[in-house]
Amino acid sequence: MSEAAQMLASEHGEASAKARKAPNAFRTISEVADELHIPQHVLRFWETKFPQVKPLKRGGGRRYYRPDDIAMLRRISDLLYIQGYTIKGVQRLLREGGGRLADNIPPATPDEQAAAEAERSGARDDAPSQLPMPGLIAPVTTGPAKPRPATDGTALAKANAECAQLRSMLSATLRELETIRALLRH
Repeated sequence: MSEAAQMLASEHGEASAKARKAPNAFRTISEVADELHIPQHVLRFWETKFPQVKPLKRGGGRRYYRPDDIAMLRRISDLLYIQGYTIKGVQRLLREGGGRLADNIPPATPDEQAAAEAERSGARDDAPSQLPMPGLIAPVTTGPAKPRPATDGTALAKANAECAQLRSMLSATLRELETIRALLRH
């Protein structure tokens, strides 16, 4: 068998092995990251912010997520990226819910959404983002931050409205793609 054919057979074998995993089987951090479309470093960061997410850790620090952990991460992702909550807002919801997140939590208030946007973009222009959008890599900056040109309130409001509209469209597209992905798996 040629080297390319062996590679394809190996990749096919790995893919079918993942597909054969039982629904209640533990998942590695890479499997969870792929399934939820969230970078691994964000999952590790969330472990520090949400003590309810407690994957098993084995030799070498390998993480194994239970189905309940994955469900919690999926819900946290939805609240942060879709519903517009801040990390502190989700922490509050977890405290109020006794460590659980209800399915019927309403979208964040406009104040909470503004705080979440500030959290995602960093409090200062030169501060790195604390909450990157899943699958996106924050731009690398070198040297001091460059001052931005002054803008009036109208231009800023228009830019914010456009960002909100684009975020909404991306969120809807992501939900559609996840639905299609789920249909293709069955």
